[in-house]
Amino acid sequence: MTSADRLVHLLARLGVKRSEWRVRPGLYSLGDAGPDSPVFVSASYQLSFDALREALDGMDAYILVLDTMGINVWCAAGKGNFGTNELVSRIEKTGLAEVVAHRTLIAPQLCATGVAAHEVRKRSGFRVKFGPVRAEDIKEYMANGKATPEMRRVRFSLRDRAVLIPVEGKNALPMVAGASALAYIAGDPTGALGIASASIAGLAGLPLLLPWLPSEDFSVKGFFLGGLVGLGAAASSFVRDDATALPLRVLKAASYALALPPLTAFIGLNFTGCTTYTSPSGVRREMNRYIPLMAGMAGAGLLANVASRIVRAGKGGANGQE
Repeated sequence: MTSADRLVHLLARLGVKRSEWRVRPGLYSLGDAGPDSPVFVSASYQLSFDALREALDGMDAYILVLDTMGINVWCAAGKGNFGTNELVSRIEKTGLAEVVAHRTLIAPQLCATGVAAHEVRKRSGFRVKFGPVRAEDIKEYMANGKATPEMRRVRFSLRDRAVLIPVEGKNALPMVAGASALAYIAGDPTGALGIASASIAGLAGLPLLLPWLPSEDFSVKGFFLGGLVGLGAAASSFVRDDATALPLRVLKAASYALALPPLTAFIGLNFTGCTTYTSPSGVRREMNRYIPLMAGMAGAGLLANVASRIVRAGKGGANGQE
């Protein structure tokens, strides 16, 4: 691995031209690979490919890279890009049967949702063995000839979650900054700070606190964190507007309590695509269940905020005339 490779990894983690960090699909040789060398299967996302080739350092082996359109193994398997058809097609296109004497492929465990091993064997003659979850365990896996329970374990540690924050933040930053700026220009500094805080709660708070937040639904976790931000903004608004009539104070405070939690919840729902244990059907179910609620709460909060401003402006004008 070179310093240029490390730079690519950093840029990818920061979301800079992330879709461009791809490896050309095909067959790659490592070391002095020969007919009896093992064949490992990988995705065309450069970070996935580099993790594998770094783990294989010092080994004589082949890497068969599938065309996953620059998507990592787990996501590509869920989307169908890292699948049976692509694997069989890539075996044929590379002439792999003429390169190696054996008929065994070692595929990453996290591609198992997309690859039907029995179909691959039937159509290509190659047997698919699913290796460990993490590339760093491959050498031990090869030495033992099998994966231990710990190698099969899908982990999602604090470090795994923390490295996702920069790219998620980069994607959301323009929208968050624009919404906060509009709120501030409109004369609502509490709303501007609330939008920024609710966004940070979803982008950083949710992944860092994920195991300890209530519910299995990411939206509910987001509602919980956003609710804390919304209640804080509501309390601040209520206390600071002590010279305003009580109904208006309540209406404006309620606008924050209603509008901010859906923002954090929506960001939390987006985070389902970064995890190792969500499923497409589960995500669709969660979207159908909570997105209407998010839209309703956000709309009600916005209307309440606008209404409080209109009423306050009207009262100000009436007082001026008197």
